[in-house]
Amino acid sequence: MGGVEGSTHAWKIRLKVKEVIVDDRRYVVCVNEDQAKKDAADRSAIISALEERLKEGDKSLVGNKRFRRYLASVGERFRIDYDKAKAESRFDGKWILRTNTSIGAAEVALKYKQLWIVEQLFRSAKTLLSTRPVYHKYDRTIRGHVFCSFLALVLRRALQERLEAKEASCEWADIEQDLDSLTEVELEHAGKRFILRSQPKGTCSAVFRAAGVALPPNIRSVPLDLKQ
Repeated sequence: MGGVEGSTHAWKIRLKVKEVIVDDRRYVVCVNEDQAKKDAADRSAIISALEERLKEGDKSLVGNKRFRRYLASVGERFRIDYDKAKAESRFDGKWILRTNTSIGAAEVALKYKQLWIVEQLFRSAKTLLSTRPVYHKYDRTIRGHVFCSFLALVLRRALQERLEAKEASCEWADIEQDLDSLTEVELEHAGKRFILRSQPKGTCSAVFRAAGVALPPNIRSVPLDLKQ
């Protein structure tokens, strides 16, 4: 299976690809090893959670689609279908593309991933960044709302590019949570004023390094007459 490392601007993609012809139809088998590791970890977490939940009773698991896929019935009870989980592991990080183009297999896979990334960014613009609904009366405020939403999307992408350049793998939900936990408090003592910073958690340090911003000291003194 051949390899491909593609890049459009700062979108870095590493894939292994193999071309297969079946009944005169051209297929491209793609393998993303990073995604394979994630798929395996996600499945392992589900199995572990299932094992714990089954100790408390199995009836409540039937309605949970995430759990139900790995359950098998034994009479009126349920058990974990380890064989199904093992069989599913064969497809970790793999997908198949069908094409009637004449371009190389590596280029087919790269174009598909680029398209997927663009679609993902547009979904983010409408969901994570709350582009919709728009509750504004004037055209200028609507344009401003949309502009700010896409500016946020551009800034998010820029930060992810910088993290990738430093080979830091961070989930966006973790970044938001960790940055939200970084706080400062202000206090006065003996006629002096201080600002105390909380300890950075999780991805915070990597994010600040990628952005080229130094964290302020844990404790810093500020003049009493300084206006915030």
